[in-house]
Amino acid sequence: MGELGAVLAAVLPSIGVGLVFWFVVRALVQADRRERLALARLDAEDRARREAERRTVLDEGRPQDEPRTGDDDVAEGPRAQE
Repeated sequence: MGELGAVLAAVLPSIGVGLVFWFVVRALVQADRRERLALARLDAEDRARREAERRTVLDEGRPQDEPRTGDDDVAEGPRAQE
């Protein structure tokens, strides 16, 4: 048992450090994944809010019974005149 004990004493610290490293890296990857999902969700909400605001601005100048045309998507402003 003396030889087996010496082998285990030599190998177990390396296995322990490897497991700690694996848990830390796994936690970092999962945290990054959750952060990316949260940012994507916030970006989608922001994009939807801006689109709703843009549609509201476009619809304010048109009577309700007038149909929408493809020209509604054209940006108005200094860059549109270039």
